[in-house]
Amino acid sequence: MTVPDPQKRWLVDQLPVELYASNEELGQAAANKAQQILRKAIDKKGFANLILATGNSQLTFLKALRSLEGIDWQKVRIFHMDEYIGIDPTHPASFPLFLENHFLQFTKPGHFHPIPSEPSDVESACKDYESLIRQHPADLVAMGWGENGHIAFNDPPDAHFDDPHWVKVVELAEESRLQQVGEGHFTSLDEVPKQAITLTIPALLAPVHILCIVPEARKASAVKACLSELVDESRPGSILRTISHATLLLDQDSASLL
Repeated sequence: MTVPDPQKRWLVDQLPVELYASNEELGQAAANKAQQILRKAIDKKGFANLILATGNSQLTFLKALRSLEGIDWQKVRIFHMDEYIGIDPTHPASFPLFLENHFLQFTKPGHFHPIPSEPSDVESACKDYESLIRQHPADLVAMGWGENGHIAFNDPPDAHFDDPHWVKVVELAEESRLQQVGEGHFTSLDEVPKQAITLTIPALLAPVHILCIVPEARKASAVKACLSELVDESRPGSILRTISHATLLLDQDSASLL
C-alpha cells in the first residue's frame, strides 16, 4: 500500500506538524506510523502497549490501522483514554463499544482494558486504572484534539499540565458535551453525561510516542489556537508544543485557518 507523503512539514516550537491532502491520507499516514512503532516495540520487548482515542475524527485512522498487515495484535495490550460515568455499556456512545465496533472486533488484541462506566466506587476505579497504565507503560498514544482543544476529557478549567493524578473524574465542559451531540452520539445535550473518567495530561504525555490525529474543519479553530497562541491550560492541546516525542497530523480542512 502506498504511504501518503505530507504536502508540508514544519515545526511549532518542538512539535513536528504534517499536513495531508485529505482525511483519508492523514489516516493512512498515521496508521503507517503506528504500525512501525508497534512492530518495533514487539520486536524489542515481545509486546506493545497502545492507548487509543475514540470519536469520529479517529475513524479513518482506526480503519486504516486495522487493515494493515504485519502487526501481531495478540502481542498488543490496548487501553483507552476516557469514558462517561453512568452510561450504559451498550449505549452507542460508550467508548469501549465504539472501539469494539470500529477496531477491536477486527484486530482481536491480546488484552483490552476498558475504563468502567458504572463503577461501584469511582475513586477506586480511577486508582486501579492508573495502576494498570503505570504497570504497562505505553509505547504509543493515538489522540486527537477536541473542538475546544481538549485532549481526552481534559477540558478547561480542569485541564492541568502538572496534574498529580494520571486518572481522575472530571466535569465535562458544555462545549465538549455539545460536540458529542454534533457527532451524532446523543440526540440532545440533556442526554450527554456531565461527568467522565479521563486520563490526565501527564498520563497522555508519558508514552514513548504520541500521534495527534486532527482532521476535519470543525477542528480548525482549535488547531489555530493550539498552534498560534500561547501554550496554556485554556488550550490543552498546546502542551504538545513543549515535547519532542509527538507528531501532529492535519488535513487541509483542519489546517484551513493557519
